[in-house]
Amino acid sequence: MISLAVRRESWPIAGTFTISRGSKTEADVVVVELTDGVVFGRGECTPYARYGETAAGVIVAIERLAPQIRDGLDRFSLQQVLPAGAARNALDCALIDLEAKRRGCPAHVLLGLAAARPRVTAYTISLASPDAMAAAAAAASGAGRPLLKVKLGAEGDSQRIAAVRLAAPQAELIVDANEGWRADNLETNLAACTARGVRLVEQPLPAAEDSALAVVARAIPVCADESVHDRATLAALRGKYDVINIKLDKAGGLTEAIALAAAARAMGFGIMVGCMISTSLSIAPALLLASDAQFVDLDGPLLLKQDRAHAVRFEGSVVHPASADLWG
Repeated sequence: MISLAVRRESWPIAGTFTISRGSKTEADVVVVELTDGVVFGRGECTPYARYGETAAGVIVAIERLAPQIRDGLDRFSLQQVLPAGAARNALDCALIDLEAKRRGCPAHVLLGLAAARPRVTAYTISLASPDAMAAAAAAASGAGRPLLKVKLGAEGDSQRIAAVRLAAPQAELIVDANEGWRADNLETNLAACTARGVRLVEQPLPAAEDSALAVVARAIPVCADESVHDRATLAALRGKYDVINIKLDKAGGLTEAIALAAAARAMGFGIMVGCMISTSLSIAPALLLASDAQFVDLDGPLLLKQDRAHAVRFEGSVVHPASADLWG
């Protein structure tokens, strides 16, 4: 019989994290622990208000499944019990962790995946004034971070990306507008990014207003984030996006994320593996998807004041696979 424990945790952010929708100083996560009395399995999620999620709501959704978990709910049945989202992610990852430990094998073997390998992750530059973003980019580049993810999505973005490029001339740049642009400034902002050698632009338009992407001329690939969640959302992206950002919290766990990645590749999309601001417990399962992704954005723990025990190891911006003491 499997018992369930679920709790909310708050992890202070180092400074303030700002995107087009607002700022935050803490990462609120929900942790699920499952045990058969011998071994434990854990999973973590970050409820996201953009999708109508709260920590309290996620906890209630998970706790309602306690009787089914005791009766042997597995990760495949879970896909039918909870919708895609943060609650299913935490429980799915905990079920995988528990099953791997009970079988005495690594999670990647259980899932039929290649072992995780070290990857360079993007490092996020929060939305601020051009001068403040330039200073942050210079500091990050000077610290040996070769790939920067620049948050935009407000008036004056052309000046922001110009300032960042001047401050970090050797860095590769990804831009994330977090739905902050509109059809009437899309071409201008894309041109500014092209002029500064940006490699990828992520979610420039609101998910409900992204049809303009099907007709705008562009020299930079565009990545769906808020517009993609699970496989059911893929078909609507054809002709608008070139890359999709897979986050376990959106997909509802690693089980669906694996299937989503395969379906997206079959449709010709490139893959980014991303994360919310979270601890290493969220990053560990995502690393199993990152081995052959074109873009990796798993810097969540780097933005915190401190991480949890047995954290994944970062060498600069290189993130290394987790140990089984953490997950998997």
